[in-house]
Amino acid sequence: MTNFATLPQPPYFAVIFSSFRTPGADNDGHGASDGYGDMADRMVELAAQQDGYLGIESARGADGFGITVSYWRDEAAIVKWKANAEHLVAQQYGQERWYEHFELRIAKVERAYGKP
Repeated sequence: MTNFATLPQPPYFAVIFSSFRTPGADNDGHGASDGYGDMADRMVELAAQQDGYLGIESARGADGFGITVSYWRDEAAIVKWKANAEHLVAQQYGQERWYEHFELRIAKVERAYGKP
């Protein structure tokens, strides 16, 4: 994904997911070798259907390190997304198969600016 998310004026919340793929995995995230790319695409599609979802930005390097930031209206929307049944399966697969290491951080965005 290479586009910037179109977001409302703050405040809103960001879920920052940093990860390192397992060695030898399909690190571009879009091949069929281990199912990761298909699941990642499905999670983006599913998240976009959730109440409170605002957008997503994601990048992954050839070395397997990636960062995905999803944006949400409020903490309640994040809690509901975390508990989504299909998302729970993806979380389990991530822990068991796809990620050597990951960190998840949740932050409140109070100010945002950039260059169009």
